[in-house]
Formats: sequence, structure tokens, C-alpha cells
Amino acid sequence: MRAVVQRVSEASVVVDGQVVGSADPGPGGQGLLVLLGVTHADTAADAEKLARKTWELRILHHERPAPDVGAPVLVVSQRTLYAAPRKGRRPPWSAAAPRPVAEPMVETFCAVRGALGAHVETGVFGAHMQVRLTNDGPVTLPPET
Repeated sequence: MRAVVQRVSEASVVVDGQVVGSADPGPGGQGLLVLLGVTHADTAADAEKLARKTWELRILHHERPAPDVGAPVLVVSQRTLYAAPRKGRRPPWSAAAPRPVAEPMVETFCAVRGALGAHVETGVFGAHMQVRLTNDGPVTLPPET
């Protein structure tokens, strides 16, 4: 399981012209955007571990973790994190898990984050999404399980 975690001052996901999820911490606040990729071998334990790891990252103001400031989180499934563009011009997607495997892992990740106290919003699994964000810093980290 792979994630790209970005500290944001705002982030949203738009599907068919409608905002379906957002991380809006309010003026001067910070939130997190988590792009989440799942591969075939990932388990619920991997999703739980990565959810905790990303929640405890000390990347907000004054090196504080998200729980200390109640930072909102926007989680977006992104199978392209497992693209392997090593040869040619068309990256293969075979390392990315199919929807029946990936969707429950993303749901587990979000449920664990919610149980830890996060306000979690998401995109729409499998939809064509427009992700809009203002990266704050910029701060972008790629934690893995």
C-alpha cells in the first residue's frame, strides 16, 4: 500500500461538476490530502498500519501531528501510484489492485482514520475525479507499509 500525503490549506474532489469531498481546515488552518494506492497483496492490517502512520506524521505547524490540531483529511484512491513506467511510453497498471480488492482497503484506511478522531472525506472510487488543492509548504511525503 502506498500513500502520498500532502499538507494542504484546502483540498477538494470534484466529480461531474460537483464537490464530493473536501478538506477545508478554515482560514489559516491545515489539513491533509492522502492519495492512496493499493496493490494485490495488501491486507486490512496494511491499511490500518498506514492509516496510523499517516495520522501521526508530524508535518503540521510546529511539527504537530494531525490529531493535535484536528486537521481534516481528504482521501483519494489513486491506482496510478502503482503504475510502472520503466519502459516505453505506456505505463502498465498490473501492480494496482482491481476494485474488488482495492475498494475495501481504502474503506478500511478511512475507517481507521475516522476511529482515530479524524474528520475524513473521500473521492468517489473508480470515478473520473478532479482533485483541487493548495499544497502548504509545500510538504509532500510518500509513506508506505
